[in-house]
Amino acid sequence: MATATVTAASTLSWLHSFGGTQNETTKVADKNRVFVVFAQKKAKKTRKIILKEDVEYLGKKGQLLDVKAGYFRNYLLPTGKAQIITSSLLKEMKMEEERIEAEKQRVKEEAQQLALIFETVGAFKVKRKGGKGKQIFGSVTAQDLVDIIKAQLQRDVDKRIVFLPEIRETGEYVAELKLHPEVTARVRVNVYAN
Repeated sequence: MATATVTAASTLSWLHSFGGTQNETTKVADKNRVFVVFAQKKAKKTRKIILKEDVEYLGKKGQLLDVKAGYFRNYLLPTGKAQIITSSLLKEMKMEEERIEAEKQRVKEEAQQLALIFETVGAFKVKRKGGKGKQIFGSVTAQDLVDIIKAQLQRDVDKRIVFLPEIRETGEYVAELKLHPEVTARVRVNVYAN
């Protein structure tokens, strides 16, 4: 009886070492006992991570991903490109997103107030030397409008956000100030010759 148990145990260990296909069932019989062996496919281990910086062919900074455990352990973790997601990290990310969203909203509201100021001012007046008829010497540029806004309203405006039509004659024109991706102020510019 002792030899039968040893034989069954060695057969059982042999079956474990052999592996087998998914969910294969093998019965090893002893005189009084029946052993059932299940061989299962190895489970794939993945980790839920967040990227700290852009990783080529994987994702962008701040993206939540599932990656293989070995890839995370051997590449992403040692290079500092990712970290495992925890509940405290998710909470922290949510608070940061809310703070960023509130900041975006505040910037948009400031841009809307500034647009209202620009639109209620009326027309900005630009003097140029005049030529024949309505012609002026030179043209009115975005920098000219920025200088006039600075002088009249004490507001610094970047000339890259000013969009003017080509002005080479006297008259009234409309310029656009792109204060925010969603907010554009339209101001009038009166050009006259002296």
